[in-house]
Amino acid sequence: MDLAANWFPDVPHARRRALPGIERTGPARVRKRGRVLWDFASNDYLGLAWHPEVRQAAIRAIETKGLGATGSRLVTGDDPELHALEAELADWLGFPAALVVGSGFLLNTGLLAALGGRSTHLFADKLVHASLIDGARLHFGQSFRFPHRDYARLARLLRAKSGRRNLIVTDGVFSMDGDVADLKALLALAEQYEALVVADDAHGIGVLGSGRGAAEVQGVLGHPLLVLVGTFGKAFGGYGAFVLAAREIIEGLVQRMRTLIFSTALPPAIPAAMRTSLRLVREGSLVRALQARIAHFRARASSLGLGARAAAIQPVILGEDEAALRASRMLEAAGFFAPAIRPPTVPEGAARLRITLSAAQPTEAIDALVDALGEILR
Repeated sequence: MDLAANWFPDVPHARRRALPGIERTGPARVRKRGRVLWDFASNDYLGLAWHPEVRQAAIRAIETKGLGATGSRLVTGDDPELHALEAELADWLGFPAALVVGSGFLLNTGLLAALGGRSTHLFADKLVHASLIDGARLHFGQSFRFPHRDYARLARLLRAKSGRRNLIVTDGVFSMDGDVADLKALLALAEQYEALVVADDAHGIGVLGSGRGAAEVQGVLGHPLLVLVGTFGKAFGGYGAFVLAAREIIEGLVQRMRTLIFSTALPPAIPAAMRTSLRLVREGSLVRALQARIAHFRARASSLGLGARAAAIQPVILGEDEAALRASRMLEAAGFFAPAIRPPTVPEGAARLRITLSAAQPTEAIDALVDALGEILR
């Protein structure tokens, strides 16, 4: 029996993925097949995964609290560090309450399932993250997708299909394209149709504004109809995720979110380290350093028709799979790690390089990357 053909018939042989075997060797550096490359692929936007204060906070917590959480948050895993981190997040982002969960995927799938039900109608941007797509499948109500950032189409859908309870679901900064949702427009529709807006700003928090993300830039932090999701696995350099909302929503999630109730909590070292990361993000210098790198890339890459995004994600859309794979190989030969992104992660005909920028990258490395891209795109 051909197990692959029998159990995974929807995965063409040409698109089978392989784990790349990457070792991180320092800020913005990785080792692949014995070669050290500049990292233009990771989500360590502020270089905090290697920050000495963050690492020491984790080490101290392991020495005093042990390694594992040993249970879910409703049993033995509800460490005081988690509550302190939640209070600090809520204060920083201007919401009544916050809740920390094991990962962004766990959070988004559990969140939409907990808010769902047969009387709930869900309306999602077609380019939301896979975790939100899977969460929509678990929410038990009707689901509708609207074309990317087409809020006129969303308004027509809401007029025709709104239910007793409605969820509007979007990324803040979209993870493959780096563009930004219009949260003000979505919240205006939410007010009109008595909906909640679930916005996953995993790639905006720590990057945009003073670091508080797309909702800060658009002036909607703390909006009572906004359920804001963030992650520690990107700009904070760690692991785990968080959601902020009205206190009643957060308290309801503790009752109904199965990915919280039935998952082992984060090890205490993680919230301890993420409290240090949060302090460093709030201080602001790393956010400003990242924004300077983004501005530098945009200025250098504009002649290539690149650099249109204000966020750290800068897509180089090449179309066919082989074109993206070839470009990735050429960049690797030149000393840069930027793997090809192919369908089904992105739409057919939109294979790309997903260049990500970091405060840890020296401008000389960015200049060299742009020069290499120029050679590839000529």
